[in-house]
Amino acid sequence: MKTYSTITCPTCKHQKTEEMPTDACQFFYECENCHNILRPLEGDCCVYCSYGTEKCPSIQEKGCCN
Repeated sequence: MKTYSTITCPTCKHQKTEEMPTDACQFFYECENCHNILRPLEGDCCVYCSYGTEKCPSIQEKGCCN
């Protein structure tokens, strides 16, 4: 299972590699460059699934976030 993902801000294109939580989905993420608050896109469970290079551990492991 991959536990790191690089998030790309859709506003300023800043990228940062973060360690993903393995026990919960992350619904909010603040871009350290422009301070935009990212939220999951419709149909995604977390910011990593929407803006990251890797899907969150819940999706990787089970295929869902339940």
